[in-house]
Amino acid sequence: MAKVKKRGSSGASKNYITRSQAVRKLQISLPDFRRLCIFKGIYPREPRSKKRVSTSSTPSTTFYYTKDIQYLLHEPLLAKFRDQKALAKKISKALGRNEVGEAERKEKNLTPKLRLDHIIKERYPTFVDALRDLDDALSMLFLFANLPSTAEVPAKVVAKCQRLTREFEHYLIRTHSLRKSFLSIKGIYYQATIQGQDILWLVPYKFVQRTGGDVDFRIMATFVEFYTTLLGFVNFRLYTSIGLVYPPKFDLKAEESGAGLAAIQPEGQDAEAPEEDRMITETNEKAQAEADRLLQLQDGEQQQESQTALDASTKDQDQDQTAATLDTFESLDAKADSLSQPSATADSATAGKLFEPFTFFLSRETPRHPLEFLLRSFGCRRIGWDTSLGEPGAYCGEDDKRITHQIVDRPDLPLPSPPATDGEADEDGEGATSRKSNARVPGRVYVQPQWVWDSINAGKLQRPDIYAPGATLPPHLSPWVKPKKGEYDPTVSLAEQETAAEVDAAEAADELAEEQEESEADEEDADAALEEASDGEEIDGVRGDGEAEDLEDELSDEDGGMDVALAGSDDDDEEETPANGKADDDEWGGLSGDEDGAEDVTAKSSREHQAELEAEASGRKVSSAPTEAEKRKAARQASQTKRSKAEREQEEELERRKMMMPRRKRKMYEKMVYSNARKDEEAEKLRAKKRKIEKGKA
Repeated sequence: MAKVKKRGSSGASKNYITRSQAVRKLQISLPDFRRLCIFKGIYPREPRSKKRVSTSSTPSTTFYYTKDIQYLLHEPLLAKFRDQKALAKKISKALGRNEVGEAERKEKNLTPKLRLDHIIKERYPTFVDALRDLDDALSMLFLFANLPSTAEVPAKVVAKCQRLTREFEHYLIRTHSLRKSFLSIKGIYYQATIQGQDILWLVPYKFVQRTGGDVDFRIMATFVEFYTTLLGFVNFRLYTSIGLVYPPKFDLKAEESGAGLAAIQPEGQDAEAPEEDRMITETNEKAQAEADRLLQLQDGEQQQESQTALDASTKDQDQDQTAATLDTFESLDAKADSLSQPSATADSATAGKLFEPFTFFLSRETPRHPLEFLLRSFGCRRIGWDTSLGEPGAYCGEDDKRITHQIVDRPDLPLPSPPATDGEADEDGEGATSRKSNARVPGRVYVQPQWVWDSINAGKLQRPDIYAPGATLPPHLSPWVKPKKGEYDPTVSLAEQETAAEVDAAEAADELAEEQEESEADEEDADAALEEASDGEEIDGVRGDGEAEDLEDELSDEDGGMDVALAGSDDDDEEETPANGKADDDEWGGLSGDEDGAEDVTAKSSREHQAELEAEASGRKVSSAPTEAEKRKAARQASQTKRSKAEREQEEELERRKMMMPRRKRKMYEKMVYSNARKDEEAEKLRAKKRKIEKGKA
């Protein structure tokens, strides 16, 4: 008879352990267990079946791997946690005996210090592993560097995060490793390439941050403690790789006075030379060139690498250079899908020359630190700003003639007024040579801050007139999102991406709108003509009544009036009526003759339309040539018929193929078609919105 296995001795129940069991096994408190798991990188696990793992588990039960907890038993930090617990008991006893000085002495001298160096070496065996895990670390440290100091966030932690992040930014400036940046609602995204690894992090805007009560700062402080140790190791390795001493000197007074990035003063082989003329060391050139070459090889699908040997005279100065040639793939079939072409990422040499020949001035309303960091990372060495933002570190003032570009974020600046003549002066009594603070300087390029970001993402300088002060800026798009085929692309014109069906629908809608406008105009003209005709009849009637009244007045006049009327009336009464009619005709004949002779174009077109309708009703042929609109309509209907026939044939072919597919694959295909149709609908809505905006602008 086989031996009966004991329940929980094998299988899934043995591979998992609950959190309460792990805390009892390690004999530490729950907060210390959380800190230890964060330091060691151990996270909860979700078993496939909780019933097999434990019959008494609830939906809120947290499970861990048993091997991970077994591995924590040999962690040296457990002894530190136990020492902290023992010290806390001693301090509480001293306070119970009212020995405050003894408690302070024990807390100051006997508090164990936690060192995470061995954990960094365990979790990141190589330096590349540390670089790959640097995204979250940088985002967290930049967040704490912008937080105000509170009881939950001590000032020492904020100062340490600021120092480490500034050191990292200074390395990116020296090596020109920054590649892309993007302005979003959450903050500013940056991407750098260090030794072939793309590092992406988020920096929040410098607004007034308010810490809420729903945030557990104890957990975040544990992450910050680990990330500060990690970034310190990374900065040390990066600085030593380019021949600089770590940690660099940090001028606290210059930082307090607003020096910015200039507060860091690195020391090394090239520390004696001024910062403007320092060059990248040979070690960094080799490392960065190798990283850029590897990155280019990863982007392309097929590459041809050619290496040329230099002459013996230049071997002492330069080493062998490796050039990666990216192949372009051309499709043989025009109907086939287009292949994604490899794109070479900008290296440190091209990135360091983007803004090198220019001198920038940052207006006081622009974000100084992000712009200074970006400009210096891409080669600019001469940056000035207003002295109210911090005098140390500024290269020049606003009136300096060496400034080539000024970054402003205000409405359109007026042009400078013409110089005053001899003897004239301004209203303030000054000469014409004085310049207003809100007027442009001739010969200087004025752009908005987005010009810097778009030029960096495009890899070349953009047109400055598009980003002029007060101008409507182009859309700021993410450099990491590449539009796919069939999706809406805001960078491409509408004619290049809309389908034939959308073009026909737009043309039909335009023609319908034009016909409605014409019909409305015809109705308005007809109403106006009727109103004019009715007004003319009313005027004739009024004028006839007025003449009759005048005649009665003449007949009723005394003395001379009656005699003149009788003397002039030699004819009979029958002849008076034509005489009066003749007089009326002579008086209004000219106006009536003009109305009969002049024919309105709208009335003529309406009569022609009525004649066509009568001819159609009587069965006669209408001899009218088709207009251009009718020709376009007929051609569009023919193309729609042809396209609908092709679409119907394609649908029939797809249905025949679907009948031969298994049921599982057919369902998967239908889901894929449904999702693609939803994406096409969204893209069509965006294109229709863009078409409406363009028509409104036109």
